[in-house]
Amino acid sequence: MKVDPMGKLLFLLAWITLLQGCCMCLPEPPEPQYGGGVVRNADFSAGLHGWSAFGYGSLAEGSSPAGNRYAVATNRTRPYQSVSQKVLLQNDTHYTLSAWLQVSDGVADVRVVVKAAGDFIHAGGVAAKSGCWSMLKGGLTTVSGGRAEIYFESNATADIWVDSVSLKPFTKEEWSNHRDASASTARRKTVRLQATDSAGNPLPGAAVSLENVRNGFPLGAAMSGEILRNPSYQRWFASRFTVTTFENEMKWYSTEPAPGREDYSVPDAMLEFARSHGIAVRGHNVFWDDPNQQPRWVQGLPYPQLLAAASRRIRSVVARYAGKLIAWDVVNENLHFSFFERRFGWDASTAFYAAARMLDTGSTLMFMNEYNTLEQPGDMAALPARYVQRLKQIIGGYPQNGAGMAIGLEGHFTAPVNIPYMRAALDTLAQAGVPVWLTEVDVGGGASQAYYLEEILREAYAHPAVQGVILWAAWRPQGCYVMCLTDNDFNNLPQGDVVDRLITEWSTAPRAGTTDAEGFFQAELAHGEYKVTVTHPSLNTSVSQSVKVEMGSGSHYFIQV
Repeated sequence: MKVDPMGKLLFLLAWITLLQGCCMCLPEPPEPQYGGGVVRNADFSAGLHGWSAFGYGSLAEGSSPAGNRYAVATNRTRPYQSVSQKVLLQNDTHYTLSAWLQVSDGVADVRVVVKAAGDFIHAGGVAAKSGCWSMLKGGLTTVSGGRAEIYFESNATADIWVDSVSLKPFTKEEWSNHRDASASTARRKTVRLQATDSAGNPLPGAAVSLENVRNGFPLGAAMSGEILRNPSYQRWFASRFTVTTFENEMKWYSTEPAPGREDYSVPDAMLEFARSHGIAVRGHNVFWDDPNQQPRWVQGLPYPQLLAAASRRIRSVVARYAGKLIAWDVVNENLHFSFFERRFGWDASTAFYAAARMLDTGSTLMFMNEYNTLEQPGDMAALPARYVQRLKQIIGGYPQNGAGMAIGLEGHFTAPVNIPYMRAALDTLAQAGVPVWLTEVDVGGGASQAYYLEEILREAYAHPAVQGVILWAAWRPQGCYVMCLTDNDFNNLPQGDVVDRLITEWSTAPRAGTTDAEGFFQAELAHGEYKVTVTHPSLNTSVSQSVKVEMGSGSHYFIQV
């Protein structure tokens, strides 16, 4: 008997309550990061010295039974009424910014704002709770220095409690050095290859060569259906990328433009092209929670017909491609939109993920795909903490969803890009303990487009939680979505040059050498798959072996000649 997983789960999951909270909420806040950086009296051990009421609000000192002291912005009637401190910012500098926050009642979105030179810079936010302290982690980059003021704001009228505030400056060189060191630790490994004869005896003086077969860090780009009829596009794409996402061709409005009239011919052909060139594919997407992105015939369906249509959709597309993809964006943008939740109830996304896993039981990752979590610290709907909370709701509503869940961050950036906030957001999201991908990276046009693209890609590569990146740069003759990598003759634009340069940098060039007296050959290698060939004159033979270098694996390999 066939079971409709979509319909069954929508009704069986209704009784399960949502998980409360998402990230750490502590009874007492830790000490300020970096000792507070440039913030004075960062832990309020000197009471309110150095702090002021912002926006004609009221400021009081609070203390816990354990004796911890903090500031309280009270009697608030305006969002910006809170606690503030004036600071002096440096030119062209990255700043990390953190604070521990609590509210007097319920849960409230609180964000930190830096007022500088008449501009109001959103530097991060958190869903603060009553009864415990939540960490706000963010940052900003200054263009010009000068006097500035840090303050907190919330649309809720609850009192805001503030403690352990830190604003730490880093020069661009310091930031880059830390990033390079992190990338080296996260993406490279020193390996020792030992050549032995058939009896297991070491072979000194053996010739060893290594050839990188596949990079261990997936860097890819979206592709459009144009690739099926353009050989130049095919050659350019297949020579660079190991992973892709179809821009629109697998979406519901593309595969079922009219009820019951399914057409998978284009995504099928694209998948075959990818398979024939060793390119892995992410499925994008099963459902999109934006009401404006539904097939036209879906938008006005009554509940029974919508349930039947959605059930048919997930059974059709997931079953068709089960085992052929490395990932699914199961629900797109369900932090900003709620088309299916409004129609089916709060557990609609939970049911979709459970149904997708039942239909594709392999190792396929199931992503929650969202925008502005990395890009916009002022978008409270997509805060990293809110993302993690939603992820935990989906897992908590049906625990089997936890197997293979992953975080998808679209990454539609605009210049100037807030790199410190990006790192802070990744740090917060990494606490969820699931794979993180940047799934649709682009940067708004302008003279700095290529520069910021490189900064974003380097930041992602250096963060150990990030397991892959897709560039949202599918080529079409009429133009790309926001960012192109080439012109229409497939000559690289500056953005394409950035990508090619990083692909080369993040790979290991062919290596050759000889083994030492104990038969060892040592090399520092980027994670990936390698063809290792060992030749020894006394044996008049050579042996080739595949070696995979990755995080967590051993670093000692034996090659028997």
